Amino acid sequence: MDEKKTTALPKHVVNMAWVLVLGAFAPMLDATMVNIAVNDLARDFGASLSTIQWVITGYVLTTAVAVPFAGWLVNRFSGKWVFLAAEIAFGVFSLASALAWNIDSLIVFRLFQGAAAGMLTPLLTTLLVDLAGSAAMGRLMAVVGLPIMLGPILGPVIGGIVLEYASWRWIFYINVPIVILATILIAWKLPTFEAKNRQARFDVVGVTLLAAISSTIIYGIVQASTKGDFTNTTTVAYVLVGVVLMVVYGVYAHFKGEHAILPIRLFTRKNFTAAMVGMVVGGVATNGAMLLLPLFFQNLRGDSVIVAGLSLIPQGVGMLVARPIVGKLIDRIGARYVTIVSLAITLVGTIPFAYFDGKTAYWLVAVILFVRGIGAGGILSPLMTDAFVGGDKRDSGAISVASRTFQNIGGAFGSAVIATIVAGYMTTHTSIAAGYQTGFAWTAGLSLLIIIPAVFLTNRLSKN
Repeated sequence: MDEKKTTALPKHVVNMAWVLVLGAFAPMLDATMVNIAVNDLARDFGASLSTIQWVITGYVLTTAVAVPFAGWLVNRFSGKWVFLAAEIAFGVFSLASALAWNIDSLIVFRLFQGAAAGMLTPLLTTLLVDLAGSAAMGRLMAVVGLPIMLGPILGPVIGGIVLEYASWRWIFYINVPIVILATILIAWKLPTFEAKNRQARFDVVGVTLLAAISSTIIYGIVQASTKGDFTNTTTVAYVLVGVVLMVVYGVYAHFKGEHAILPIRLFTRKNFTAAMVGMVVGGVATNGAMLLLPLFFQNLRGDSVIVAGLSLIPQGVGMLVARPIVGKLIDRIGARYVTIVSLAITLVGTIPFAYFDGKTAYWLVAVILFVRGIGAGGILSPLMTDAFVGGDKRDSGAISVASRTFQNIGGAFGSAVIATIVAGYMTTHTSIAAGYQTGFAWTAGLSLLIIIPAVFLTNRLSKN
């Protein structure tokens, strides 16, 4: 057993993993680059902020809706060709978005672009699990987590540079060469990935329910962020509808059994359920802080978008340093203690921001961000990995669907809850610094909740 844990990954497996990561990297960058182009879009199209917001919200919603479809497609068809088709579709609609002639056409193209992105991310996880096997899953999951973690850091930097020296259209044009390179490598380097079940029937009801659950809950949460209030009628109504649909899906999947797109039996494994809960709660630790950090540099310290993005690089370096170590530790000792220790390090790198202000030395901020990156780099990967531990290989598609669905909800929740807290504080207080300090304090406090699902994750130390 120990020999398995320490065996180096075959070079061809690592190379194929990086090809898959490259294929999913453009959507990760795109999601954050577009966020900083809102003002430019509003000016060029003469549209209101509420209309422009649909360029982002529409993308997020169709990303969520597409996830369940990916689970069925990878069961029914070759994983390689499904991934390749989604990659090409993302490139085509990136180009179409760059050529949009009005705000309506841009929103429509972004809807299709989001659907393609929603296919790529769960397929990335599914195909990597098929490549890795159980012994090397942690190390390859650390590779999977890389674009997810670095996208929010590199996106604003690249987007800021593009907007400084070119038009917003280049935010979409920049995806095209990445997609072309990824398409060539996918076709050339990846194995076929035979269909898991060519006889699998399309679970229309199950896919529709899962898509409706994620889209209604995410839309409700996004409205909370927009309105700065979780008790607004729209948020309450949509979240309640999402919860009711969850119950309906549970009943439906119980009777559907193994033919359901996401079988209920997966939730009988405590580590799987814990991983899903952890991804929702982890959205506060990851997305909540990533929302605040650029604003901390821009609004509190008066930095430009480019400088703010560059200031986040130490956190990205910390993530890169942690990535290979985290992967090996997951394979050796399991996800439980990797998650708990990573959370502790993340808190060490988050709590100081509850005291930082506009006069805090840059070198100190950089050091703390580096520490935070090391910790944050070890939260997502063990949760993603442990969802697959103890499951059958035939379940990899369903597990990827569940992981991405809960991750989408957690990401939206993390951003919305922190944005609402900060906005609410600033309406009653005049200090901008105190507003962001409060946001970081809440981020640290809510992140502690990850400990609860973490104790139910796999612990291989007890077996050694």
